Amino acid sequence: MSLFLQRALYQLLLWLALPLIPLRLLVRGLKERGYWRHISERFGWMGALPNQPVWMHAVSVGEARAAAPLVEKFLAQTPPSPVLMTCMTPAGRATLKQLFGDRVTVRYLPYDLSGAMRRFLRQAQPRVGVIMETELWPHLVQESQRAGIKLFLVNARLSERSARGYCKLAALAHATLAGFETVAAQTQADAQRLLELGAHTVKVTGNLKFDIDPPAAQLELGRVFRERIGHRPVWLVASTREGEERLVLEAFARTAPTEVLLVIVPRHPQRFDQVVALAKNSRLSLQRRSGNDDVQPSTRVWLGDSLGEMFAYYHAADCALIGGSLLTYGGQNLIEACAVGCPIMLGPHTENFKQAAEDAIAQGAALRVNDAESWASEAVRLMQDDAASQAMGAAGKVFAAAHKGAANRVWDLLSAAAAR
Repeated sequence: MSLFLQRALYQLLLWLALPLIPLRLLVRGLKERGYWRHISERFGWMGALPNQPVWMHAVSVGEARAAAPLVEKFLAQTPPSPVLMTCMTPAGRATLKQLFGDRVTVRYLPYDLSGAMRRFLRQAQPRVGVIMETELWPHLVQESQRAGIKLFLVNARLSERSARGYCKLAALAHATLAGFETVAAQTQADAQRLLELGAHTVKVTGNLKFDIDPPAAQLELGRVFRERIGHRPVWLVASTREGEERLVLEAFARTAPTEVLLVIVPRHPQRFDQVVALAKNSRLSLQRRSGNDDVQPSTRVWLGDSLGEMFAYYHAADCALIGGSLLTYGGQNLIEACAVGCPIMLGPHTENFKQAAEDAIAQGAALRVNDAESWASEAVRLMQDDAASQAMGAAGKVFAAAHKGAANRVWDLLSAAAAR
């Protein structure tokens, strides 16, 4: 199919979906009320914006955190560059506000409708656009090209599975990737797939998430968490996705010694109440972190129902299972756990962090488990082997430190293009 026909098909699908957008926002807002706010921004009406900002797009929480080292470099310039941050989710917006406060302007990125993107770019007039990871929106790229805005795709990753998906509309994917001035890829494998899909200039710069230093306030909060918990062993299951909590709770109930505290931190806030119900069904007593109370000796599960405190949870834990890896979600970020020296376990599905996962395992910072049962068994083993646990934690810190530097390499690509 030609590029013209693929563009026409993409446009048709967008127009067909347009009447469903209010319904989607209504339904999602029932679980997360942030979807009912700032709706006009999603159609390109942005309100007051800074003059000729650096524009950075981070779709949600993980990308927002990964962008932080670059944002800080722009803000540290003399004079500071005005920064406009866009995202797609309420959780991402809350994270950006938490990270930067009023130092940056935060808006939702419009849906990828030509008119909405045109309105947004006409109002923003950014000097440069920086898109985090692999947000490939054809109209965003096309309208940026028409407006003369240079776009950079940074911290880019592309799994084999995603590459096969894009190949179904190969001409459109090729034209979209070709619209980026430079693509900064996480790994050589990512770079090769992006080149094959149509990117012109690709450089391997590493993963920006290695450049996020654990904030001192988070480490102190982790110490406070530990005081509230006491001397009990703590097993953390971090950034869990739907379906994983049930597996974990069942394995924990069968295998864990009674003195162990299970800390579960769901990836999405709208699922906190679901986890409470699952724990109740498993006959496990639960407290919420939001209660801000000491954890009672009789409590078996502590629900991490808070945002932006993952470093603190890792710092308080004796070991951690990285969520999204037990089921076919591709895995969540393992780097934060390594940075604070928390021994980690990974399920069989780590495609989103394939190279990092393989390197962490090879360097002794992580263990691979097949399922929730083997996770619980390995957690018991680590609990009984202090030397092995400490060695894994130390290896994690070495692993995280050795992979720093991506922010400086990406900055070298961006700084000249973003100059006034």
